[in-house]
Amino acid sequence: MSKPTKQSYSFDFKLALVERFLAGETAQDLAAEAGLSSPVLLKAWAYRREGEDALHPKPKGRPRTADSPPPAEISELERLRRENERLRAEVAYLGKLRALRAQKQR
Repeated sequence: MSKPTKQSYSFDFKLALVERFLAGETAQDLAAEAGLSSPVLLKAWAYRREGEDALHPKPKGRPRTADSPPPAEISELERLRRENERLRAEVAYLGKLRALRAQKQR
């Protein structure tokens, strides 16, 4: 038994149904005619705050944060600074590890 996949609808399809709904046709009739799973879906499309742009497909995945540029945009200087910081932390860790081992051997 396979799981039902999430149905996606085109912008034009959504816009046409929303315009008909706003013109006065009932959500139940439109949902039945278009084969929607529920009239609530049509109402959700109709009441989005962004207007027509809200009916366009949404990008998938986690959105990028504003403070982390794509890897290609990181300058070489920034990359070297990060590497230098990582290497300093590694040297500090290894120094403490060596001191702990020396203390344990005494």
